[in-house]
Amino acid sequence: MAFNHLPAGVHDALTPLSVTPVTHSVPMAKNHRSDRPQAHAASRPSPGTVLDRLASGPSRSARITHTEHLPPRAGRHAVWPERIRSEVIAAVQACGIEHPWAHQALAAEHALEGDSVVVATGTASGKSLAYLVPVLSTLLDGAEAPNGRGATALYLSPTKALAADQCRSVKELSQPLGNSVRPAVYDGDTPFEEREWIRQYANYVLTNPDMLHRGILPSHPRWSSFLKSLRYVVIDECHTYRGVFGSHVAQVLRRLRRLCARYGSFPVFLLASATAAEPAVAARRLTGLPVVEVADDASPRGELVFALWEPPLTELQGERGAPVRRTATAETADLLTDLTVQGVRSVAFVRSRRGAELISVIAQERLAEVDRSLVGRVAAYRGGYPPEERRALERALHSGELLGLAATTALELGVDVSGLDAVVIAGYPGTRASLWQQAGRAGRSGQGALAVLVARDDPLDTFLVHHPEALFDRPVESTVLDPDNPYVLAPHLCAAAAELPLTEEDLDLFGPACADVLPQLEAAKLLRRRTKAWHWTRRERAADLTDIRGAGGRPVQVVESGTGRLLGTVDAGAAHSAVHEGAVHLHQGRTYLVRSLDLEDSVALVEQADPPYSTVARDTTSISILETDTEIPWGAGRLCYGSVEVTNQVVSYLRRRLITGEVLGETKLDLPPRTLRTRAVWWTVTEDQLDEARITPEILGGSLHAAEHASIGMLPLFATCDRWDIGGVSVPLHPDTLLPTVFVYDGHPGGAGFAERAFHTARSWLMATREAIASCECEAGCPSCIQSPKCGNGNDPLHKRGAVRLLTVLLREAPEEKPEKPEESEKPEKSEGPEESEGPEESEGPEGDGKAG
Repeated sequence: MAFNHLPAGVHDALTPLSVTPVTHSVPMAKNHRSDRPQAHAASRPSPGTVLDRLASGPSRSARITHTEHLPPRAGRHAVWPERIRSEVIAAVQACGIEHPWAHQALAAEHALEGDSVVVATGTASGKSLAYLVPVLSTLLDGAEAPNGRGATALYLSPTKALAADQCRSVKELSQPLGNSVRPAVYDGDTPFEEREWIRQYANYVLTNPDMLHRGILPSHPRWSSFLKSLRYVVIDECHTYRGVFGSHVAQVLRRLRRLCARYGSFPVFLLASATAAEPAVAARRLTGLPVVEVADDASPRGELVFALWEPPLTELQGERGAPVRRTATAETADLLTDLTVQGVRSVAFVRSRRGAELISVIAQERLAEVDRSLVGRVAAYRGGYPPEERRALERALHSGELLGLAATTALELGVDVSGLDAVVIAGYPGTRASLWQQAGRAGRSGQGALAVLVARDDPLDTFLVHHPEALFDRPVESTVLDPDNPYVLAPHLCAAAAELPLTEEDLDLFGPACADVLPQLEAAKLLRRRTKAWHWTRRERAADLTDIRGAGGRPVQVVESGTGRLLGTVDAGAAHSAVHEGAVHLHQGRTYLVRSLDLEDSVALVEQADPPYSTVARDTTSISILETDTEIPWGAGRLCYGSVEVTNQVVSYLRRRLITGEVLGETKLDLPPRTLRTRAVWWTVTEDQLDEARITPEILGGSLHAAEHASIGMLPLFATCDRWDIGGVSVPLHPDTLLPTVFVYDGHPGGAGFAERAFHTARSWLMATREAIASCECEAGCPSCIQSPKCGNGNDPLHKRGAVRLLTVLLREAPEEKPEKPEESEKPEKSEGPEESEGPEESEGPEGDGKAG
């Protein structure tokens, strides 16, 4: 039997690259936007006072496991480079910004020199101004050309909300420059009658990678005058381009560079990132160009009080009688309610769209019991809302009309919500980079701020609230992406060939994997080689071959059965677990039940309902090794990395009571299996190691299963992934290794770089996994250590003590971690083994709502 688990759909400890223009410390109030809400700053209670009020009472105070105080920091000023137009400097000063911070001036200097540059500094450090000033100055120069558009700039944002917010900022900043700067948003919400004007006349176009991929690049002849004059490409919040999405964006940018070169332009790339490890390395991988790094944050920072908060245990029992903690959703709703009553402007960041809706509804209900006038001052914000609704919520938060907002990561990225006093984070967001990005949304006016991380009942969250050093004493993660992933590269080669026939000279741009992928595309009759170029052969659009945010496949349309109204879509890869028959689907505050799922026509029919539960899919999985790229000995066992094939089938779903999470029942499903070829890390143990760990055959399956669950939960601490980006399988006797084996794999075709990162950090990763299990206060295992919310086998069997002993023995002989990558090692021959596995294998099913709105 095998037990397995599928994925679903800063701090100053980081030593920055030194950049030291001659500057001096100044009072932090000198470089702020003077029109931002500042009036109530003097009357604000201190962050410590707000936290004390939240923690008043013995039961509340015990929930705070750690409080970190980050002291304020003064800013360092510099002067703008001489080549910046005086009109632009005057416009910046008119907005209340007298002098740039040192990192802004340095980034502008690089941009004017023609160097691609990444600005990797903290939230609210003025990254936007660092690239806007040189861009506006260049656009002003270009406005003097005979056609009035001698220079253009393209701005790429991961979300529509951020692009709209940036467009407002650019219009405001460039107002004194008249018609010389003509910014415009070009995305799916742009009216068709405006699009032609944008193509012909706008010189600062704000869009997203999806629109660039599907709309702009395939129609490049209509954009020829814009591309011909393209001087700068701004990539905002570039740390969000990770995993498979980041790999797709990397290839979209290579297609853009190729077309620009054909039109005679070679734009400079200006990237903005939250503080990140090795930002220049990640930026180079994303753009394919050398990138200069500016990471010495010279902006001021107010005091930040950061509390770690663990909800209490309840009287309820979960699976196998395990104790259950109060949910992070309920706890966050309480905190948002209390902050609103105090008049503290706050945002609660929630991992899912449904969670954001639930928290806002619960907070509104509780506020109604206290003060009905406050009910309308709390709302939800997530992707999927109509654009006018999103803009209205952003304005209401910006103005102070809204006091509390429950938001998904759609609001995490750069949208200007200055004036916030507090941020509540419902569950660890998956990476330290995201954690600091969300926490940094408060105190953006240079004032003190409070951040509270509320732990979910999950191994990683539990570990973090009891090991604060893992958050506060470590640098943020490196961004992981793999542009050479063949599942990513293939559709972009087709799209590139459809835009312009693909030549031998183009192949260096797209990477070394082209040599293997192009013959496969020819064999599939997608591309045809004529003389020296490859041509797209089909009538359909090549850009439609892939959804850069999904795992491919036709999205499933969610349709209201009574009216025929289209409510939205779900990625094909997530449909089996998100919109199976009987699933609860939430849309704009309304709850629907899925009545049927037609996989052939990709349609899920839903009807409005009000069930007192949510649903979670369960599935089974088997895994086979296709090729072992590299392996190292771990004592008598082995640690390996390579290619695998995963076969998954959603088999049932659980109904969980809202708020408490109590399991109400399980319903079987009959859905077809799906296969996934991806990358994995796996480790084996021998009979001698099992004997040393006192693992008998009776507890072997449970010990491996528990170690696998916990290791999946802990990997996001070491790789820039979410728990639902990865999956796992544990097998007491795997047919390919002929040994007890635990696999952890990327939940995306071709891999996403997470398993590779796990291989290189395996010793640290599994040590943290062992510590997380051993330090949990439960007796035999619970959701805080070894139970998984999506275990296909109902979290049975699990053996907590066996997992601790097994990992102890495994780690005793673990080699020190080495920096080299698998592709730099010699590949062994492909392993061979029996074709059939012994016994069934179960899984943890993919989630459907894991993307930012």
